[in-house]
Amino acid sequence: MNAPHLPKVAGISPPVPAPAHTSAPAVPAPPSPAAPSAPSDPPGPSAPSPGALVQDRLAGWVSDLTTLQELTERLARTARLDDALREVLRAGASLVGAGRGLVTLRPADGPDGGPGQPVTVGLGLGPADLGHIETIPHEGDAAAHSPYVRLLDDLPPAGDRSGTAHPDIPGEHGLDPRHRGVAARLGYAASYAVPLESPACPATDHGDPPAAGRIGAAVWLYDEPAEPTERQRHLAGLYCGYATEHLARLLELTHARETLATLREELLPSRLPRVPGVRLAVRHRVGPQGGGDWYDALALPEGALGLAIGGITGSGPGALAAMGRLRASLRAYAVMEGEDPVAVLSDLELLLRVTEPARAATALFAYCEPAERKVVVAGAGHCSPLIIGADRVAYVETSLSAPLGMLACWEAPSVEIEPAPGETLLFYSDGLLHRSGDSMDRAYSRLHSAAAGVPRSARRDPEAIADHVLRTVLPDGSLPEGGEDVILLVAHFE
Repeated sequence: MNAPHLPKVAGISPPVPAPAHTSAPAVPAPPSPAAPSAPSDPPGPSAPSPGALVQDRLAGWVSDLTTLQELTERLARTARLDDALREVLRAGASLVGAGRGLVTLRPADGPDGGPGQPVTVGLGLGPADLGHIETIPHEGDAAAHSPYVRLLDDLPPAGDRSGTAHPDIPGEHGLDPRHRGVAARLGYAASYAVPLESPACPATDHGDPPAAGRIGAAVWLYDEPAEPTERQRHLAGLYCGYATEHLARLLELTHARETLATLREELLPSRLPRVPGVRLAVRHRVGPQGGGDWYDALALPEGALGLAIGGITGSGPGALAAMGRLRASLRAYAVMEGEDPVAVLSDLELLLRVTEPARAATALFAYCEPAERKVVVAGAGHCSPLIIGADRVAYVETSLSAPLGMLACWEAPSVEIEPAPGETLLFYSDGLLHRSGDSMDRAYSRLHSAAAGVPRSARRDPEAIADHVLRTVLPDGSLPEGGEDVILLVAHFE
């Protein structure tokens, strides 16, 4: 009778071959009545039955599948490249039984179109440790590889995703003495490296050759001479295959975000103008979604200054392009009729309705005459500016109006402000309020408290005011995932 075959589950091959067949047990002959019964030997250990062996192996495979599922689910929840790399290192260390490691990626393209800079993350290795590893000599074309490639330079060629083990670095013959010295200094005696490689991409319609699927490699370090078992290697290979796909997606997403951020910076002012009587400062932090918020500051005829801030609905490249068109149009209207901010926004609303009928936008434009200490402000659905002085910290009472493109015809009166010498106007995006995590009423109150808390010694420095307000409203200095852009434009009147 043939024994049951061991199944192959989710690509995991049986580590031990299943027996081909099993003979039926022989039935013992009854003892002869004439012969005396010999004393029986004590019973020995019984061999496990084939059914028990199958159950044990199947239980092991189910355990392996459960482990892989848990680890891949944890990796899938990571949304940032650095977090994903650290998760890969932690998961790989648990699979191969190592304590430390590092992973390095080599993006194909950078945000400027050139080769991307290597991205390296360590597990249990500090910056100084990574610096020591970087000094290990490399045999070959080091310019084409990561600086940490000496630990990874003997990986199999592209297309082969098996790993490479160095089970006894101190006793390995032919190893570079510098490598052995660094290993002794950092306290590792063995390593196991795995390429991060996906199947090669197919050739393009233009006849270009297939793109290489290897995006980097990971190496885990052992404190004592050791190497992973065949089972550990198999599990690590399966996990790294999935991890490569996830990391490739995050690399592409990171590259797209960096490209958008570079383009956004190019669409915004490269420097702030210098106008007698007023000093400017700006803080701009790009949110993960890359929205269409913008600001502008331009010198106008007769010593005047135009300040603008706003945002357009949507995110991504389309919103970025619409933002650039809107900002360029406002600059043109400001030069032609900047002394009348209502007319500037009315023209902008008409242009938006004609050229961007599916979008709405908020905007605030201020025409400043520093010599006469007069500022005329008009807003369309945007947050009111905040004025900071020695004797007052208050929101400017602008008229309530809808965003551009929301009503049949936009119209709202302007407001005139007369800042005293030494007072400061704060223009900001609504992302600053949303980032506080409070309701809008509490967010406005928090911003007011931050402005009122600016030290008197710093109230004549627009840079110090911007830093204090931003640090107080966003104390951790971070921008949570899914958040909007944050813009803070400060104008201090001397």
